[in-house]
Amino acid sequence: MIIAKSLKKSFGDFTAINGIDLEVKKGECFGLLGPNGAGKSTFINMTYGTVKRSGGELSVFGYDPDKNSREIKYRLGVVTQDNALDESLTVLENMQIYCAFIGVQKSERKKRIDDLLEYMNLAHKRDALIQTLSGGMKRRLVFVRALLGRPELLILDEPTTGLDPAVRHLLWGKVKELHQQGTTIVLTTHYMHEAEVLCDRLVIMNQGHVASEGSPQKMIEDNAPGYVGIFNTNDSAKIKSITENNHSYHLHEDISGLYLRTKSLKDLTAFHSDHGLQPLQIRPSNLEDVFLKLTGKELSIDA
Repeated sequence: MIIAKSLKKSFGDFTAINGIDLEVKKGECFGLLGPNGAGKSTFINMTYGTVKRSGGELSVFGYDPDKNSREIKYRLGVVTQDNALDESLTVLENMQIYCAFIGVQKSERKKRIDDLLEYMNLAHKRDALIQTLSGGMKRRLVFVRALLGRPELLILDEPTTGLDPAVRHLLWGKVKELHQQGTTIVLTTHYMHEAEVLCDRLVIMNQGHVASEGSPQKMIEDNAPGYVGIFNTNDSAKIKSITENNHSYHLHEDISGLYLRTKSLKDLTAFHSDHGLQPLQIRPSNLEDVFLKLTGKELSIDA
């Protein structure tokens, strides 16, 4: 569906994408993770021709986005980071305008809009002004807009940022349904748990490179197996002294605490009981630990 080979993009002296190779296969949910500035949005923009590449090869549906962006755009839908809805118009009016823009036949527009509003639990807001909708409703409406063209490829660019857990889980369920129906999905997100829940396969990007690739579970097994104890930063000096030159421990510290990872739960419980240290939390390793190990960056959407 998407193939990139030695793909590069530079903006002046800044290299946003530095020779990456990746492939998005038909029917999968593929994740693009990484800190701000890693190159995720640049890659997304290159897939539908908004940004032209500086080098390498890129194809989407077999087309070159630099030459055939129109053909590509007709076959994909995008949930953008910004809602970009006309606040002065109604839900129906916004969707009718977009249907006209993407070439949906007039005879099909009403049913298609009504069906998708029902699908995203927004049918009761059909005639409401956009400015009266909650943030979660606007986000669901952006999903409706992205699906109006019945896309083969759906790009979700940070689709749930800023939403409460209830709306986030609702959207996760809809994404899973679309995936099960055969839609190919590319997801960028700062929520590691979101990627674990939704993605078949993913890459973590850092400074324009692919730092790791694989299924969420394989990436955890390859990069950060074991268990993690999260300790108060007040214990930082003591823990660092104990673990110094001991390669069986992996440490990461940021403003949220000190993260100590060991290969087994037994080792971790022995560590805190032997040294009188009380962890704030003990849990299995997850994708956040992989992210922190590979990028060294905090999981901040504002970084």
